[in-house]
Amino acid sequence: MNLTQDMHRIEHWADTHHPIWIDFLRIALGLFLLVKGIMFIQDTAALHSMMMKSQFRWVSFGLVHYVAFAHLVGGLFIALGLLTRVAILFQLPILIGAVFFINPQHGFYSENTELWSSIIVLALLVFFLIFGSGRFSLDRKMRKPKKDWLY
Repeated sequence: MNLTQDMHRIEHWADTHHPIWIDFLRIALGLFLLVKGIMFIQDTAALHSMMMKSQFRWVSFGLVHYVAFAHLVGGLFIALGLLTRVAILFQLPILIGAVFFINPQHGFYSENTELWSSIIVLALLVFFLIFGSGRFSLDRKMRKPKKDWLY
C-alpha cells in the first residue's frame, strides 16, 4: 500500500480514538520541553559539561545549541499542536541520546530522576508520534472546518 494512504488511515484512526485528556497530556509534554529548553539556555555550561562526559565529545558543542533550540521551538509546537509529528521527530534523537548515552552513566537507580524523566518523555513522544496532536490543536484547526473544531 501507499505510505500516504497508510498515514491517512492511522491519522483517521487516531482522531476517532483520541480522548480529550490526551490533549492535556500533549500540552503538558510540550510545556515541559519548553521549560527544559529555557533551562538549557540559561545554563549552557551545565549542558555542555553533561555532554562532555558522554561518549561523543567531538559533537557536543553543536549538540548543545541543537538541544536548546529544539526543546524551545519543539516544545512550543507540541504544546500548541502545530506540526506536532515534525516537532516530535526533531525531539526523538535528543531523547534517545539522553536515555541511552547521557543519563545511564549515572546508573539505573531511583535517585537518577533525569534518566526516568527522559524515559517517560521518550515514551510520550513515541505515543504522540503515533496518535498525533489531537482534537485541541492547531493542526486540527487548520485541517478541519470551523464548525467541527469544538466537537
